[in-house]
Amino acid sequence: MHRPLPALDPNMLKGLRDHVHEQLRQAIISGQLPTGSLLNERQAAAQLGVSTTPVKEALRRLELEGLVRTEPRRGIRITFDAAQAEEMALARAALESMIARQAATRISDGEIAELHMVGEAMRQATAAGAVRRLITLNETFHETIHAASGCRYLQRLLAGQLVYDKAARRFLLGDQEERERALGEHLSILAALEARDPDAAERAMRDHIVRSGRQHVQTAFARRKE
Repeated sequence: MHRPLPALDPNMLKGLRDHVHEQLRQAIISGQLPTGSLLNERQAAAQLGVSTTPVKEALRRLELEGLVRTEPRRGIRITFDAAQAEEMALARAALESMIARQAATRISDGEIAELHMVGEAMRQATAAGAVRRLITLNETFHETIHAASGCRYLQRLLAGQLVYDKAARRFLLGDQEERERALGEHLSILAALEARDPDAAERAMRDHIVRSGRQHVQTAFARRKE
């Protein structure tokens, strides 16, 4: 059994189809809809407060993403598991590390100064245990590096990995030890960028994302078995 899905706000600006897709995708990745469970389309539609049409469309998209599987005469099976979660983290690490490498050769002094301000705000949020604030700052930190890199194609490829990343980030940053570890890793990335060292920037970014991704897999999926 899984927890009911929260109803969607009909005043949201995005199209209803996109919101249903994002809501279901987040529920799967976070474990609210557990691996191996069956999803009933009508029940999901009722919980979300929508018709079955956008739910059917969302599930088709989720199947293309490999998160669910249609089983004849049974329904929709949630297939997202620890192996896939780790693959997604590795894919993001490969893309982000190349972006960081390019950023190290292109970043401006102004962007370095901006990262220092974000880093200091992250330090304060970490000490205060301000998880929501830290999540926002984390996104700003990475987005600043993305902009500095000028790698538009790599950023488009990366976009598909970020929903998983956000779910993992919410989970991990609830732990103080993880917050402190992540802060140190972000400051190491910043130091490599400030030194304009592509090798160090690539390595620091890859190590950070691989480590945090694996931590999320180990912790989150172990908790689901309890």
